[in-house]
Amino acid sequence: MGEYLFEDVFTVSTLDPDGKKFDKVSRIEAHNEQLNMYMQLDVATEVYPMHVGDKFTMVLAPTLNLDGTPDTGFFTQQAGKKTLADKFDYVVHGKLYKISENTSPDQKQPKVEIYASFGGLLMILTGDPSSASSFELDQRLFLLMRKV
Repeated sequence: MGEYLFEDVFTVSTLDPDGKKFDKVSRIEAHNEQLNMYMQLDVATEVYPMHVGDKFTMVLAPTLNLDGTPDTGFFTQQAGKKTLADKFDYVVHGKLYKISENTSPDQKQPKVEIYASFGGLLMILTGDPSSASSFELDQRLFLLMRKV
């Protein structure tokens, strides 16, 4: 298996912090257990319902191929071929469009902010800059989730 760009377990702390904007999508706020990361993520809750207190594993990966070979950019489902998606319940594909470092004086340590869009569903991942070392601007990503 190729390496993940990021993996951790998050807990949903807030659902739709700015109020419900869309019928089939909710914005979740979640914190992780290991790396002191914070995430806001738009989830298609019609197909993958989320609730406050839910714990889920979230992975960011550059490919769904189990051997780590790069993705072609085209969906080709081959009968019987296993992929990383088989291990998860919710999978979206998108692009990382912004990486910034927040070094405000009121923070003890600088924080990195990683922004990605998955077909208009947005994600911001904020935390320790060392967790962003394997990310590149305009990188194509798969976000995979499963509840634990």
